[in-house]
Amino acid sequence: MSTMDHVRWLSKPSLKRPVIVTAFTGWNDAADAASNAVRNLIEGWKAQPLAEIDPEEYTDFATIRPHVRLKEGGARNIVWPTVGMWHMAGAGGDVILVLGPEPSMKWRSFSEQILGVADHFGASMMLTLGALLADVPHSRPVQIIGTANDNDLIERFDLQRSRYEGPTGIIGVLHDVCNTLALPSAALWAAVPAYASQVPSPKASLSLMRRSCEIIGTPAPVASIMNLIENYEEQINSLVSDDEDLAAYVERLETMTDNGMSLDDEVDDGQLQFDFAHDSGDDAADAATLMDEVEQFLRDQGEGK
Repeated sequence: MSTMDHVRWLSKPSLKRPVIVTAFTGWNDAADAASNAVRNLIEGWKAQPLAEIDPEEYTDFATIRPHVRLKEGGARNIVWPTVGMWHMAGAGGDVILVLGPEPSMKWRSFSEQILGVADHFGASMMLTLGALLADVPHSRPVQIIGTANDNDLIERFDLQRSRYEGPTGIIGVLHDVCNTLALPSAALWAAVPAYASQVPSPKASLSLMRRSCEIIGTPAPVASIMNLIENYEEQINSLVSDDEDLAAYVERLETMTDNGMSLDDEVDDGQLQFDFAHDSGDDAADAATLMDEVEQFLRDQGEGK
């Protein structure tokens, strides 16, 4: 079987050793930070459609449902949850951007589709974007964790060697296939506040965009997303100010961050589903209750719109 049997080409440009930047919605995408980062790169760079991967082989449509859209004249159209690819030429060279839902099945075959495109264009590296939930305050700069297994990438871009062991998502499988095929790859993870997990974080998206573009060597198109950050911080500030316990919790996080505490350089996918396993006794119970209250508050806010 060809490694691109399920790739549908939308254009056939001539690209020279592009960097491939990927993000997937779902488990690897806390607060929508990674997917919105790539979405803003596509829009900001006016990237052109390149290809899409047929979702039929890789998607559980009962979990990730298609949507019905109405066309002019009232005709109905089904929009399938598809992983798309776009391309652009930047100051640092050609780039392919990959965005869509994390596949539900056949991850090795799915990865072969993307790596087939990488091989077709002689890609120079794969860069994946993700976001995880962590004990970090929204009021401080976003921490970005960068990992790789390639010595040259680690040295050139000041990354850490990944030492994580445990459950993984499609990002981990992609890096494994890259390693097998000797394609250099790196992962960037943004840490987003666990207490604001249901609020999309343009602040984290911006940090991922900037760090990605540093590696690519191309200016980041940040104008549109910068306008969203003030509203995001106002929304979270309002949430925090309305709850004394949450305000005290955020203040503790700010103090720890200001005193130099940073996340472990090892990305633990367990952080994608935030828990308080490191706490004990009353502190853990209080923290868990606080998180429940925050989530209910956010649900109420959404229903009131």
